[in-house]
Amino acid sequence: MNDAIRLDGRVALVTGAGRGLGRSHALELAARGAKVVVNDLGCGLFGEGEDENVAETVVRGITDAGGSAIANTLAIEKPENARQMVQEALAAFGRLDIVVNNAGFLRRRPFLEHTPEMVDDLLAVHVKGSYFVSQAAFEVMVDQGYGRFVFTTSPGGTRGNPFVTAYGAAKGGVIGLAQAVALAGEPHGIKANAISPFAATRMGDAMETTSPKERMHDHKELLSGVLDPRHASAAVVYLASEQCELNHTILTVGGGRVALSAMVIGEGWQAPDGALLTPEDVRDNLAQIIDLSAATNPQSSDQEGSAFLRPAIEAAMAR
Repeated sequence: MNDAIRLDGRVALVTGAGRGLGRSHALELAARGAKVVVNDLGCGLFGEGEDENVAETVVRGITDAGGSAIANTLAIEKPENARQMVQEALAAFGRLDIVVNNAGFLRRRPFLEHTPEMVDDLLAVHVKGSYFVSQAAFEVMVDQGYGRFVFTTSPGGTRGNPFVTAYGAAKGGVIGLAQAVALAGEPHGIKANAISPFAATRMGDAMETTSPKERMHDHKELLSGVLDPRHASAAVVYLASEQCELNHTILTVGGGRVALSAMVIGEGWQAPDGALLTPEDVRDNLAQIIDLSAATNPQSSDQEGSAFLRPAIEAAMAR
């Protein structure tokens, strides 16, 4: 393919790259020419333990195929670790162009059975980890005048799931972070987007994540192909490339399908003549309030505030 997307000369840091989606991302980025920092603590599915061989195995796979990679086994939720892994990328490869915030684990429990410790652990790795790694890398990318961030959210964060409430809250937080980084980076040649992937991984196939019926054991072999993590990695490579035209965007990807996932706001209903909104107004105009036929997708909180409040401001000024 003469028009193939290449990442030659680029350096990527992938968190949680030892298994599952992260491993797939790291291998595909390397296959496209990127030098890769493979970060993985080597913990279990639920955040327990450590194993440095997990990251090292992926590095060997990349180097055996002729690529360049180094391993990093630091926990990402500590800011000093985030700075260190960015410095290791610079020391090994001289620059850092791409960050794929992928690391994470989950807890599947009913809402009332989530303990404070579970909530703290999930917010730490998903939100704080993504935040501190991105912050450390952002400074480098600003100096370079170029960078690409790919964040990882989930349908649990965009749509919700009553059995993974803390995980979903964390993944929702990742969206807010990704959107903010996208806007902060835009003047500096830095783009940030997110994927919401469907893939067959140890997390997706764990007994804690899906019920027996949902797992569809009778179709497991079929699903393993449909949910191949490489489908998601294709989107990651595009979003990580110089050819990426997107910013401030969430792509849902899986099974060879990719689609925009947007948080839209409807036209709504406006109280007339600057009148104070009442609970009865909300009740009596609910059909218009929830109508999305004229929905828009504002690209910042300022943009939404300006558009949403303009009718009220104009009405107030006319009084």
